[in-house]
Amino acid sequence: MKKLINALQTLDRFQKGEVKLKTTEVIPPKVNVRQMRATLGLSQTQFATKYGFSVGSVRNWEQGAREPEGPARLLLGMIQQDPALIEQQLKRLHQAA
Repeated sequence: MKKLINALQTLDRFQKGEVKLKTTEVIPPKVNVRQMRATLGLSQTQFATKYGFSVGSVRNWEQGAREPEGPARLLLGMIQQDPALIEQQLKRLHQAA
């Protein structure tokens, strides 16, 4: 309870401009979606379905019509690093729903 009170007091001081909070900026890497998908041996439809993207988005990224942004870019970077771990976590989320 004490931590919660301290957090609320810090938030109040931040809103009043009395303190600055430490922030961390995360810049997801750019990824080559076509190359990553090919390495995984997946079609566009399989890749989109497995990781929760629309097929249209995957197609647009691969054709250069659009760049992945925000959460999609972050997820793609994580897939690139460890696709098996991301697939496992997505399965766990699906089972919990």
